[in-house]
Amino acid sequence: MVKHSISPPDSAKRTRVRWKIALLMWLAVIISYLDRANLSAAAPSIMKELHISSAEMGIILSAFFWSYVVFQIPSGWFADKVGQRASLAFAVGWWSIATALTAAARGFGSLIGLRVLLGIGEAGAYPSNSGVTSKWFPDKERGKVSALYDSGARVGSALAMPLIVLIMAQFGWRASFIASGVLGLIWVAIWIWYYRDPEKHRYVNQAELCYIRDGQIKKDGADDVQPMKWYQLLRYRNIWAMCFGFFTLNYSVYFFITWFPTYLVEDRGMNIMSMGFVAMIPPLVGMVSEWFGGWLTDYLYHHHKFSLTFSRKINLVGGMILGTFIAFASLVDSVPLAILLLAVSYGGISIAASAVWSLPGDVAPINMTSTVGGIQNCASNIGGILGPIVTGIIIEFSGSFILALLISGFITLLGALTYLFWLGQVKPITR
Repeated sequence: MVKHSISPPDSAKRTRVRWKIALLMWLAVIISYLDRANLSAAAPSIMKELHISSAEMGIILSAFFWSYVVFQIPSGWFADKVGQRASLAFAVGWWSIATALTAAARGFGSLIGLRVLLGIGEAGAYPSNSGVTSKWFPDKERGKVSALYDSGARVGSALAMPLIVLIMAQFGWRASFIASGVLGLIWVAIWIWYYRDPEKHRYVNQAELCYIRDGQIKKDGADDVQPMKWYQLLRYRNIWAMCFGFFTLNYSVYFFITWFPTYLVEDRGMNIMSMGFVAMIPPLVGMVSEWFGGWLTDYLYHHHKFSLTFSRKINLVGGMILGTFIAFASLVDSVPLAILLLAVSYGGISIAASAVWSLPGDVAPINMTSTVGGIQNCASNIGGILGPIVTGIIIEFSGSFILALLISGFITLLGALTYLFWLGQVKPITR
């Protein structure tokens, strides 16, 4: 008999181990975005020192996504098979080593190779986090915890700019890669020591375990049985809608992760120190917006008893509409107004993201949440491949970011329409 089959006494006070687990997931995502944003923050210095053109840098920035996309589904499958304790530790350890080795890069070819290695490791982060969320949290908290750990992307992007600029100013751009790589290895040691599944965790009491399991429609982790093969999920309309919708979101959001620092320097005339701090603004707005979005979707579902479909779509559709403001930033001359519009855009995209990362747990068959998260993230990061390349080519031939931002706004609008009309009822897939 499993632990959660016995109800705790009414007087039992629940432990809060699940939120400590959530904090570790959040830190893992922060580190992953520090590591992937490292290159974009250092790009102006690297391009100058290693004699790399804008078009070449676009290819380098996109190289991360070549392997990141390919390894999403295998990483999700691996996490569901061996457990998220092992899969996430392996992923963070791999990408931290790849990050530190970037300090040894000597040109175009070595940067490409190291970014591919980074993508292999980071492919395991979000699928593993989706599986952890499905095991550790009741359904009514899924929006908040998804928003919390995904907001690490905004925090990591925001911290990367001033932190890396300061390290670069003192020690050069290579030192920033070594520092963030070491940080990841410290996280791995803490995760291996602390994490276990709920039924096996030494610090979880009966009250918290019952609270988690009684609040779940489907109870991942009860056994290892998966009801279908991963490719059979592609028969379902919602999987395709989730994939395309997230593709449109990532196409726009990766402008901020890859080309935004260069945009501030070359298009808006900022010096490197000003860029480092101004580049924090949209990600910080995104962080707060995503926390609000996670609270909102759970509040509507749990407290006001709206359907899960409505509670998710209000974030997905409304957030993506706000995301289209990225297009308007290209049409204004005022730098403060452009930054404001870009911050609104990032904030809207982040509101949508809180629901995007709730969806795998909402719709996945039992014990397949990491797999669904991997499929969704695989498709979404095709946007990560195309976005930097398309933007780099446009800059190379037009000398301006205007067309690139207009295209991003249009694609984000397509995402809003996808979530409104293509995504159907949000509920678990059953055979």
